[in-house]
Amino acid sequence: MLKKILMVSAVFFVSVTLSGHGYIDNAFAGQKKAGANRKAPRAGEQKKIFDAHDTGIKFHFNDTDMDFHFGTLVLGSAVNHGVEVGEAFYAASRIKDGDAASWQEEWYNLGIRAEARGEKSLAGGHRVSARDQFQRAAYYIRISLISMLPTDARFKERVLKMRGIMKKAAPLFDPPLEYFEVPFEGTVLPGYFRKAAAGAKPEKTLIMVGGGETFAEDLFFYIAPQTHDRGYNFMTVDLPGQGILPLEGKTFRPDMNVPMKAVIDHALSRPDVDPKRLAAYGYSGGGGFVPRAAMHDPRIKAIAMNSAVVDAYPLFSAMPVVKATKKEIASWTTFHSNIVKAICWRWGVPMDNPSGLADANKGYTFDPAKVNAAPLIIVGEGEYKSEEVKRQQKIAMDNFPNPAKKMVITPANEGATNHCVMENRSLIGQVLFDWLDEIFK
Repeated sequence: MLKKILMVSAVFFVSVTLSGHGYIDNAFAGQKKAGANRKAPRAGEQKKIFDAHDTGIKFHFNDTDMDFHFGTLVLGSAVNHGVEVGEAFYAASRIKDGDAASWQEEWYNLGIRAEARGEKSLAGGHRVSARDQFQRAAYYIRISLISMLPTDARFKERVLKMRGIMKKAAPLFDPPLEYFEVPFEGTVLPGYFRKAAAGAKPEKTLIMVGGGETFAEDLFFYIAPQTHDRGYNFMTVDLPGQGILPLEGKTFRPDMNVPMKAVIDHALSRPDVDPKRLAAYGYSGGGGFVPRAAMHDPRIKAIAMNSAVVDAYPLFSAMPVVKATKKEIASWTTFHSNIVKAICWRWGVPMDNPSGLADANKGYTFDPAKVNAAPLIIVGEGEYKSEEVKRQQKIAMDNFPNPAKKMVITPANEGATNHCVMENRSLIGQVLFDWLDEIFK
């Protein structure tokens, strides 16, 4: 039962998908889940609880939640220079399975070592080496924040250190990576922007939006290199509920189109952003925030979702964490328990009341019929097995009015099955940008 309950950090990544009905890309439809290293169910046996974080394989840890984060959020970022595989497995070898404190310590220590290497290279004038080390240093420190409670005095301190290191790396990119802040309701929404090319020529632009436990840095290492390689500007930002904004009272809110408008305003204030070729991509909860923004803002010309969250309430209501008994909660590992508490904090729910997450997600909806932008849904094959995910994707695909609508199910046998498909970011880049290139040609 514990293994199934551990899927709860899907609250962080909450995303949905639906039946194809002719919309599924044939290149990815009909694949069979490999299921390596997992026992097949006996005849007549059914999985009682759908687990969006069941990777189908074991990466390293017995704790399912920790293994999901290691295999997807950590190892998945290697292609985009977020981690080095040897370093990552060394850190993992020293982490006590399911223990939050050892996870936090090992990733942070690794980040400090990478930062020192970066400083040494920078002092010697080796800009590329310094940039690569600083990138990993920042992301290792970000990884150390997973399972760290916001009440921990180190939490904000580490976030500021992570961002400080990213700012050291920023001028070492060509064109440089830019850190920016969008004024919003008495605070700022922090983010990053990287030009497609030097100069002020208007270019295609992708705005990347995350979900429940996201930092802007996650999104940079999710897809920024693929974006740049294809000649697009890249922009990402922390919205209310993300990063450290809840420390300022800015938790998640149903009208996420309001902060998104401020982000779009900022993007279109730049001369290097082509207003006719502006796209937004949201994964997990961002799969609801992005289409809701497009409902209210026709300046967004194309949207992508991984996957579409038409209504967050039934998704959260079905999650084991919402229904967990006191006995079940007491059996959680410190890693999993802390993640649940942090998610509650981001939704403005008392950290000891995970059942409150369902009601907290009432009103997080969008109407597909009112989204005129060209839409793309991407969903991993494993996540697509959820009947609720399928139901919501069908609603979206049946009602999107734009004829360019498309849904792609990425396959398990290419390691692209999980929630947000973080374990195969090259494939995500191919699916997303091949489609966007056609939309914007």
